[in-house]
Amino acid sequence: MKSVVRFLVLPGLFIGLFGGCSEKTEPKPITYSQLLTGSTQKSWRLVSIIEIDQGQSSGVITPAQYGLPACFADNLYTFYANDERKYELGGGTAKCRSTEPDVLLTDTWTLVNANASLEFVFPVHAGERVPFIIKTLTKDVLTIEYYEDIDVSFRYTLNATTTK
Repeated sequence: MKSVVRFLVLPGLFIGLFGGCSEKTEPKPITYSQLLTGSTQKSWRLVSIIEIDQGQSSGVITPAQYGLPACFADNLYTFYANDERKYELGGGTAKCRSTEPDVLLTDTWTLVNANASLEFVFPVHAGERVPFIIKTLTKDVLTIEYYEDIDVSFRYTLNATTTK
């Protein structure tokens, strides 16, 4: 009887005591905000535009085809992952004028998960903060849409360029 206890029960107790001591790690899902901003900041560049009027799509238009000058088309839209939700519009490599600063605008951004809306200044569309509906948001692609009215919308696709 002692040998049965020694060979069956004691090893079972040790396995039960020490086998259950592993720390359980729960994966932390990436939020919309983290996809937009990275861990500290993320910059995006406009790559395409689609105009939708009365359900008819213009098809994919590049910024140059849309008529944006090179100095405007290569701007960087940087979203920061700080409490202030800082946003910067940065001039790209092409400058519109020689005295143009690197940062053209500093403002804030707002994200509402419930209806997937992102509000920020996007000069391609307007010179003020406007709400966009997020159509796609991955670590590399952001597609937003602005509804001019019930029948007209503008869909913009941006690609991530730098992440910190």
